[in-house]
Amino acid sequence: MTRKKLHDIIFEADTSKGKLFDVILLWAIVLSVGVVMLESVPGIKAEYGSLLRYIEYFFTGLFTLEYILRIVAVKRKSGYIFSFYGVIDLLTILPTFVELFIPGAASLMVIRVLRLLRIVRVLKLVNFIQEASVLKTALWGARNKILLFLGAVLVLVTLLGTMVYLVEHGENGFTSIPRSIYWAIVTVTTVGYGDIAPVTILGQTIASVIMLIGYAIIAVPTGIIGSELVVANNFKPNTNTHACQNCNTEKHEDDAKHCNQCGELL
Repeated sequence: MTRKKLHDIIFEADTSKGKLFDVILLWAIVLSVGVVMLESVPGIKAEYGSLLRYIEYFFTGLFTLEYILRIVAVKRKSGYIFSFYGVIDLLTILPTFVELFIPGAASLMVIRVLRLLRIVRVLKLVNFIQEASVLKTALWGARNKILLFLGAVLVLVTLLGTMVYLVEHGENGFTSIPRSIYWAIVTVTTVGYGDIAPVTILGQTIASVIMLIGYAIIAVPTGIIGSELVVANNFKPNTNTHACQNCNTEKHEDDAKHCNQCGELL
């Protein structure tokens, strides 16, 4: 089998063989995650622990072979190895090998559930891919505004938390400024664990103000991201799931003849 054909099967979801490969892979991922979850149940582990462990070794071997084949199928190895999916693929097989030296590390294999993100490519949900690209663009465009907003909220809860600490005189659970800031964060986010609460009139007044502020600020990030989504949606390109054999870049425009990153012929 040529490297080009191997690449089409492993990385492409547009062909029947490629889709079959990805569907089998997804079922293997689901079953593998299920095995890890079952192994965490004491009763099941006590009775079927050895069987589950052998099944897990089988899946690890399968994913290791798949990882090696993915590296072989691409021309520029580093392009895949250091990509998002490349790192995830590596992390999903490491826990089994690490457990040979560090007991208990196999529980980290639940990270394999992240590989289910490939289902978007398998089902050819091109519209979903394009919308995800729009969302990513919107979040990136709003990053400075969001960081500024989070900074303002952090300053606010620090000031209000310190005020409550002073008002409550370090009592009623407000034993330190960091703990008071924790209470302010819990309150402004409308979580409200109720583990500590002010009892003085002034402290309760400040708490009421924080609660009202909490409801008000919920709309701020929504508006920021919403406005960026409108802008990003106006410049949404028509992309597909075709992956470059050289650098493994995806999301090329439908009429593209060459990779938009390295210039390789698609």
